[in-house]
Amino acid sequence: MATPAFESLVEDFAYLDDWEDRYRHVIELGKAMPPMDEALKVPATKVEGCASQVWIQPSVQGERFDFQGDSDALIVRGLIAVLHELYAGLPVADAARVDATSELGRLNLQDHLSSQRSNGLRAMVERLRGSAEAAASASDQPAG
Repeated sequence: MATPAFESLVEDFAYLDDWEDRYRHVIELGKAMPPMDEALKVPATKVEGCASQVWIQPSVQGERFDFQGDSDALIVRGLIAVLHELYAGLPVADAARVDATSELGRLNLQDHLSSQRSNGLRAMVERLRGSAEAAASASDQPAG
């Protein structure tokens, strides 16, 4: 259950044989992301468990899941961009059901990230999953 943008990223990764090229691609994705509003970089949006400074602000627009994110590390900002490709624009209920471990496994990231980066990526995924689940639960509640 990946977005078309994530499927495109999987294809790009398949085309890039060398991990140096893949890292450069991830970093370029991060550089291309719109900057996160500095006012959103507060303790409530900070992701704990990351070696770098990481902020994620989930949102629901219509019935679609989205988020803004940023980091002080280029590669981590790129990983945020990869997660954005995976989650952004999905219906909220679908975003809550994304198997991020499986989807990210298609990129073979786990074999090429340090244990600290892997732990940080897991923390970011947990933040997104929890936010999507909360948004899905809220949308299931009757108005009133």
